[in-house]
Amino acid sequence: MQRNVTVMAEHTTPELRQLGRSGLTVSVVGLGCNNLGANDVFTADLAGTKAVIDTAIDAGITFFDTADNYGAEPGASETLLGQALGSRRDSVVVATKFGMDITRGQRPDEARGSRNYIIRAVEASLRRLGTDYIDLYQFHTPDPHTPIDETLRALDALVTSGKVRYLGHSNRAGWQIAQAEYVARELGAERFVSCQNHYNLLDRRAELEVLPAAREFGLGVLPYFPLANGLLTGKYRRGGAAPQGSRLSRRRQHMLAEAPWDSLDSFFTIASDLDLTPGQLAISWAAAQRPVASVIAGATSAEQVRQNAAAYRALTTDTLQQLDELFPSPPAIALF
Repeated sequence: MQRNVTVMAEHTTPELRQLGRSGLTVSVVGLGCNNLGANDVFTADLAGTKAVIDTAIDAGITFFDTADNYGAEPGASETLLGQALGSRRDSVVVATKFGMDITRGQRPDEARGSRNYIIRAVEASLRRLGTDYIDLYQFHTPDPHTPIDETLRALDALVTSGKVRYLGHSNRAGWQIAQAEYVARELGAERFVSCQNHYNLLDRRAELEVLPAAREFGLGVLPYFPLANGLLTGKYRRGGAAPQGSRLSRRRQHMLAEAPWDSLDSFFTIASDLDLTPGQLAISWAAAQRPVASVIAGATSAEQVRQNAAAYRALTTDTLQQLDELFPSPPAIALF
């Protein structure tokens, strides 16, 4: 079977897509800011962060995704992102998150979906980002201690006040997405417009419930880890050691031993035959899944940003079918 790819015309900016049913448009490739302010990386300080943000904006990336717990110290990523954006803040879409433990285990059972916590969290994020509004405020992980109606009322008040434009959530199961949707409708409260979940060719579990729920309720999907911790970039190869300083050399070394190398080797061959890098093919596959709005790709250097920004290509049905055969979707669970 001949392998081919439909490549978009040469362009200087990534495609823009509507984020779910919101009024936001985002670049099909977004910048994940989890590395800003981290230890021992190019983006650990303002100079490195500014180089990455400048490169992203020049390359046409308009969507920047951070969280209040990103960075070596909580809030470091938000602070650096706000400083690096400066006067350009209104020309991009800034998304941040609340709800993960930022106390580094000191208060693990804190009710982070509560009204009190949300008010404190959004004020702190606004202060660190140096802005008076957040485009997309995302509930980072479900809170088992707080009823969802309290969380939704608190978030609705933030939208009404103008401090937040739209609401999203992350790491929710299909039933939790449906619950939030129906409770918001019942309350007449602002509804979520996006969901951010772990999703890539090596982990397609989101297709069982999350993507169908997103399609049903008009949510835009924002996949994170689209490159599977680098396994889909070609950086790692069968039997080889992880490059010094890479993510898998520092942690998650077990992923190298457990990786499906036969499928990955075929994946690398397909990418080469299409004159694409493996990373370009992985991002393009994720962007082809409905209703993905923006594929969130992290970066620790300006060159990685350039590569990610230029990664998206419109793939043919034939290519998508080959990838489905190599990395099949998990079988649906029979309910009846």
